[in-house]
Amino acid sequence: MNIGFIGLGIMGSRMAANLQKAGHNLVVYNRTAQKAEALVAKGATLASTPEEVGKQCRVIFTMLATPDAVEEAALGQHGFLKEMPGNSLWIDSSTVNPSFSVRMAKAAQKMGHRFLDAPVSGSLKPAETGQLVFLVGGAAQDLQEVRPLLDAMGKDVLHIGDHGQGSSMKIVNNMLFGQIMGAFAEALKLGTSLGITEETLCQTLLNGPGGAPFLKLKQEKLLTRDFSPEFPLEWLHKDLHLAGVTAYEQGIALPTLHTVKEVFAMAKQAGLGEQDFSAVYDFINPTK
Repeated sequence: MNIGFIGLGIMGSRMAANLQKAGHNLVVYNRTAQKAEALVAKGATLASTPEEVGKQCRVIFTMLATPDAVEEAALGQHGFLKEMPGNSLWIDSSTVNPSFSVRMAKAAQKMGHRFLDAPVSGSLKPAETGQLVFLVGGAAQDLQEVRPLLDAMGKDVLHIGDHGQGSSMKIVNNMLFGQIMGAFAEALKLGTSLGITEETLCQTLLNGPGGAPFLKLKQEKLLTRDFSPEFPLEWLHKDLHLAGVTAYEQGIALPTLHTVKEVFAMAKQAGLGEQDFSAVYDFINPTK
């Protein structure tokens, strides 16, 4: 059986490679075709449109940057949903807002297909080594059907609930990442202004009760100011925006979220969007 994979960026290319390593035949599409070359060299079929992927696959993964990109790939002029055989299964691993996932689930069902929202926790390295955690929303039987595929790409699969619940957990998760990263960057700025070295601050704070585990993975980037992207800042800013959209839909106030979101927006405006999201530290506390 062919497995479709649409979206071959930092995450998608590595996820698709792990499916390929597990012995699955892939039909892939990416707007920039060159990003598919490594997969094609190992036997994947390159489609020229999402529509072509749909004609060849009963199971399709999407891993795209924005809700608009997901909707265009699925339902646009050359979308894959209209071409898939009846009762096919679409798994969207993109980070999108929960209401969007619910809408896509309904669109898929209307066209006779099934849908799972299955975003992932983890960035470049876990994607490369098959250590992602899938956060899944949708029917348990649909998840069971594709569980072996998720296991090929990840270390754990968490069934959060119905459609939209996987995306809900992911947007909460990334909101917290952004807030923690922003707060830690400000803590380092205050500490260095008081004459404490970055090394001492990291060693003390990250081994104390306020040190979130993921910050230890960013320590080297902060100390060397090598912000090569594992999770680009521009995409975390997008996720913070989607968390704000979701809060508006829920009728709740999240003032800390919106403050942090604007800090990331300013960092993006300052040219740091394509760097790792930890580069917000370079915006808050730039080198002289």
